[in-house]
Amino acid sequence: MQAVLLKHVVQANAFVAHVVVAVMSVLGALACTLGLVACSGHVSAEPDRAGAESPADASRSSDSPRYPVEIHMPDVLRGIRTGTVDSLQRPLLAPCGSCHASGAYALRERNDPPVQGPHAGLSFRHGELRCGACHDARRAEALHLADGRTLPLVEAMTLCGQCHGTQMRDYRHGSHGGMSGYWDLSRGPRVRNHCIDCHDPHAPAYPRYQPAPPPPDPRRRPRG
Repeated sequence: MQAVLLKHVVQANAFVAHVVVAVMSVLGALACTLGLVACSGHVSAEPDRAGAESPADASRSSDSPRYPVEIHMPDVLRGIRTGTVDSLQRPLLAPCGSCHASGAYALRERNDPPVQGPHAGLSFRHGELRCGACHDARRAEALHLADGRTLPLVEAMTLCGQCHGTQMRDYRHGSHGGMSGYWDLSRGPRVRNHCIDCHDPHAPAYPRYQPAPPPPDPRRRPRG
């Protein structure tokens, strides 16, 4: 009786050992698949194709240059047009300091008379802001942020972004502001518009326009 009982115990232990080995094999394979342990010869080194680039993409990425993304710099941020051009037919610009001498200069207020001189015709409709909200009172070629820091005119986009945060976020993600060039930077460069390529910094809201008539429908014949 004891011998039979011992035989059953041995068989049970052998079965449990087989189960343990099988379970460990499954866990080991799962661990290899998840990359939790280093193993060799059990799992293919082929990457997940859902997130892997194709051989053509990889070749293009490694062999082709990545072109830059530039932001267009409008002339008005570097000076005012003089109406003349240089030998390359580029407009000649007069720096702000050529008229606004260094030192304090007068910033306009709401009830001041219309602007004259080179800035004649300037309209100002930017909420309740006045000139001094953006322009530095000591340097005509400088702007100032809300915390008092100054920055040159060519960095005006930083100033725009401190108030228009939603638009700046969308601009950084490519859903606001136009661009030209290539989406695929391995094929060519991309030039993005500056804020003031589309918006007048002194009156940024778009004016209302009368929509153009639709194109003629070739399926409709003229009456008569």
